Amino acid sequence: MSNLIAAKPSAEILDYLLRRRSVKLDLMTAPGPEPAQIENILRAASRVPDHGRMCPWYFLIFEGDARAKAGEIFQAIYLQKNPEADPAQLDKEAKRFLRAPLVIAMISRTRKGKNPLWEQILSAGAAGMNLSLAAHAQGFGVNWLTEWIAYDADVKAALGLDARDHVAGFFYIGSIQGQPEERDRPDLSSIVTHWHPDVKINKGDLHDQEKMGFPPVGFKSAFLDEP
Repeated sequence: MSNLIAAKPSAEILDYLLRRRSVKLDLMTAPGPEPAQIENILRAASRVPDHGRMCPWYFLIFEGDARAKAGEIFQAIYLQKNPEADPAQLDKEAKRFLRAPLVIAMISRTRKGKNPLWEQILSAGAAGMNLSLAAHAQGFGVNWLTEWIAYDADVKAALGLDARDHVAGFFYIGSIQGQPEERDRPDLSSIVTHWHPDVKINKGDLHDQEKMGFPPVGFKSAFLDEP
């Protein structure tokens, strides 16, 4: 009998999904996951829908001294681009990855193949959610962030990324000190529609921030313009 699970009733899992919460970095502390726990996190992250088995993502692990080494890169690049930066800001850049005992960078990598780029990006998002849930399920808090370092070309190059690589997120993982607060969640009536031909679709437009306009395009790829 196969040990694969395609459907398994579980009130515990459903309760977990309905109440999961990201953890602010000021509530995160050591210890972080042990090696076996990190492997579980990455195995779960890799077990997601992936049309064509393209594996359009990979992971970089920052722990121990590697976090400070990365911080030196962030600080140097920030100073180069902001020569008037004050010491407090530069110290913040140097300690960016020291806010948690473990940081996992998940990289969305566009791959050549017949399957659409959009599906590759969606697969990376699914991997990120599985990564978070697997860490939570082992008792750790998670905060999925990007910040400026995810989009800076010089930072990406310094970390070894190329034009096909995009930072889907930096996942800060550690033990929790204190209780995170709940935040507002979408009202399902604003985003759910039981469709039929004449129905007005609830598109969640009340969540538009009109005064902000549309954000700039953050995802560019060497293959976006290919037929």
